[in-house]
Amino acid sequence: MILQVNGAPTFCYTGGKPFDAAKPTVVFIHGVLNDHSVWILQTRYFAHHGWNVLAPDLPGHCKSEGEAPRTVEEAAKFVLALLDAAGVKKAALVGHSFGSLTALEAAATAPERVTHLALVGTAFPMKVTAALLDSSLNEPMKAIDMVNMFSHSMLAPPPSALGPGTWLYGGSRALMKRVLASNSKVNVFHRGFKACDDYQGGEAAMARVKCPVVFILGKNDSMTLPKMAQPLIAAAPGAKVILLEAGHNVMAEAPDGVLFALKDFVKP
Repeated sequence: MILQVNGAPTFCYTGGKPFDAAKPTVVFIHGVLNDHSVWILQTRYFAHHGWNVLAPDLPGHCKSEGEAPRTVEEAAKFVLALLDAAGVKKAALVGHSFGSLTALEAAATAPERVTHLALVGTAFPMKVTAALLDSSLNEPMKAIDMVNMFSHSMLAPPPSALGPGTWLYGGSRALMKRVLASNSKVNVFHRGFKACDDYQGGEAAMARVKCPVVFILGKNDSMTLPKMAQPLIAAAPGAKVILLEAGHNVMAEAPDGVLFALKDFVKP
């Protein structure tokens, strides 16, 4: 589905079902150098079980036009504008990595519009090493290899992800290269990482969140170690924390675990 958001065509995957604004809605927000496809199992489940699904390619990424977000705050404003464009008053937000900070900031900016908040592979502060920031700008292919090494904790995923024998590293690398190449004007890799590194409002944002919160973290995550989510967890009394046997690429390495956690958490 294509929506006009802030004057730019925005692609949203709907899980294979027509969008119906009368149904409850879940918005899935991807991380740096990813697109909507990282949520394939989770989005299709929700779309076929009574929910609207909006899984956008962020602006300036793949099938979406517009200016790629420079900051977490800009990305959060995009999410709220997306809800307006779709005619959705309230939605559950699910975000991974950079997308988790985006979802958090959106839930803090407009708490009356967010019914549930799921933060997957999150951390605060979400600092990026100087070497990785520099490589993402000047040697992006090298940086892609580095990120893939840090993001995975197993060689092959469970069958419910993309099928037996799927090459996690190769598939992820191919996706990241495709996303990077989709924008010839802006290096969305470096811009996204810099937005993560610059974001300072996490704990203050969590204090403004009014909806239930769940943290879905990979036990073996080397990009955002589980302990790096503790400041946000401490700022979210009553939040649920779920640890899965996975690395940072948790949706591929523990697809069923992520799905079951979301299914149990997000209720109409």
